[in-house]
Amino acid sequence: MPFAQLKDHALISVSGPDAEHFLQNILTTDLDTLQPGEAKPGALLSPQGKILFDFLISRAGDNGFRLECRADIADDFVRRLMLYRLRAKAEIAKQDQAFVTVAWGDDSTASLSDSTALADMRFRDLAVRRAYGDEAKDGGDPEAWQVLRIANGIAESGSDYQLGDAFPHDVLLDETGGVGFKKGCYIGQEVVSRMQHRGTARRRVLIATAENAMPASGAELTVDGRPVGALGSVSGKTGLAIARIDRVKAAVDAGKKIVAGEVPVTLTIPAWAKFSFPQDTVSAEEA
Repeated sequence: MPFAQLKDHALISVSGPDAEHFLQNILTTDLDTLQPGEAKPGALLSPQGKILFDFLISRAGDNGFRLECRADIADDFVRRLMLYRLRAKAEIAKQDQAFVTVAWGDDSTASLSDSTALADMRFRDLAVRRAYGDEAKDGGDPEAWQVLRIANGIAESGSDYQLGDAFPHDVLLDETGGVGFKKGCYIGQEVVSRMQHRGTARRRVLIATAENAMPASGAELTVDGRPVGALGSVSGKTGLAIARIDRVKAAVDAGKKIVAGEVPVTLTIPAWAKFSFPQDTVSAEEA
């Protein structure tokens, strides 16, 4: 079965008698619903509700958690967690020599040497497993992993958006289990809850397809020269985009082309997502 070792990822451990209470009070993920064997997405937000750090979180024993994040932000993430720890009895550390391997398909665990493989809960219609253990004999197929993420509308920081520039709704954390709307307060919770209850989320992850090769990641999406979003990860003729769905809908209704750079694209909602294009949109001129 296909697999990839993600050499640009790292693990942070948080353990101790107060670990769960500490994390529950600052992260978007509802740890009350996190089961053993699951890896759920989440974020640590600014007080204004923007994503400062994104991750996948899983349980590691009775009083421990693992947070998988980008390797280049791991040290800053550790420092931020320690800043919030105060007197909580929780040990926080980046794990050395922690190798992250992901496999997918009906027999995804067959490609992993670690029998304690975790289900990546962001994927609804496909078995995706993650393991934290030994280095693989080869790196697998990282490009195939990117293609899989794109096809399933799974956005990650660095590749698809910049930290400090997106709300959880923008990157579908509200739909992938990365935000607990029934839990108590956490940093940035007021802004996120207001967006949820008022239905004001307008920037969303969409899947972009084209008849020709996509331009490079970061290319602006425009309608009549006016911006509606930007490309994230790209592979061949497909990519991920974060775009204003009201402006996209207005452009489609008006029969106007949406282009990435100079390449005409079609933008669609991931098949598993529950959100839809709004009925009330901005005017075609504004789009």
